[in-house]
Amino acid sequence: MSSPSSARTAPPPRPEPAVTPRVSPAGRPRRTGRPALTASGFLAPFAVLFLTMMVAPICYAIYQSFFTVQRAGLFGGTRSTEFAGLSNYAAAFGDHDFTASIIRVVLLGCVQVPLMLGLALLLALLLDSRSARLRKTFRLAFFLPYALPGAIAAVMWSFLLVKDLSPFTGPLSQIGIDIDFLSPSWVPVSIGNMITWGWTGYNMLIIYSALQTIPTEVMEAAVLDGCTGWRLAWAVKVPLVRPALVLTTVFSIIGTAQLYTEPAVLVGARIQGVSPKFSPIMNTTLGMDLGDQNLAAAQSVVLALITLVLSFGFLKYTQRKGATA
Repeated sequence: MSSPSSARTAPPPRPEPAVTPRVSPAGRPRRTGRPALTASGFLAPFAVLFLTMMVAPICYAIYQSFFTVQRAGLFGGTRSTEFAGLSNYAAAFGDHDFTASIIRVVLLGCVQVPLMLGLALLLALLLDSRSARLRKTFRLAFFLPYALPGAIAAVMWSFLLVKDLSPFTGPLSQIGIDIDFLSPSWVPVSIGNMITWGWTGYNMLIIYSALQTIPTEVMEAAVLDGCTGWRLAWAVKVPLVRPALVLTTVFSIIGTAQLYTEPAVLVGARIQGVSPKFSPIMNTTLGMDLGDQNLAAAQSVVLALITLVLSFGFLKYTQRKGATA
């Protein structure tokens, strides 16, 4: 037998060295570039589509707006592209039809957008009230007009508003009101009605979704303070959904500047009271059809700048007003 002192014992385990993160000279741990590369990989398809489908056409339109095409020969066979400077922009502002269409659409938006958003806010508040019944049914009914394509809605309204077929002109004529909703003086009102009918439900859903995010504690505290009914809606709910109202207003400004479908369908239906140059985009499209792409590019740039100024100006105004409130 071997003695206890001679028994072989296992050596104690060696402690593993502690792994310390690499520290930058500023004293912060260095981060590897793997998360950044992963995020860039996910964003790359969007960036490619955005650059090719949005940025590139805008840059090309700006480039084309500074040139003009000169044609020579009996049938315009010889063509040469020359630098025109700001002459296309001067021609755009000198075009009475183009400037008149801008003024017409701006006036239409000043009346139609507040009415549409006011109606959308009212419907959203009614759906959000405690006494509301059949909320899903009414929400679907209000949103259904937006689900219809704009061209189909415009065709439907063209039949509903034509004087000989309209179900509205007959009852109005019985009480002594003779109105032709598709006459030149009433066409802006009819087009505004089409836009309001189609987009109120869309804006209502955005506002209604914002109302659903209001904390329950805030509503209960307001009720305990005696704030109920329309006072609760005006003093508590409306201020809390202000960001949603600003968002829908900006969307509505951009959409109004892009007005095309409704008047174009009425023009295609041979409605005499609708001008083929009713909106700025219709003027631009007509210029493209006539072969003056450079002037159309200048008009497109002008329309884009006006839309940017109106939407961004309204956004900055609301931000400044909210900061001072």
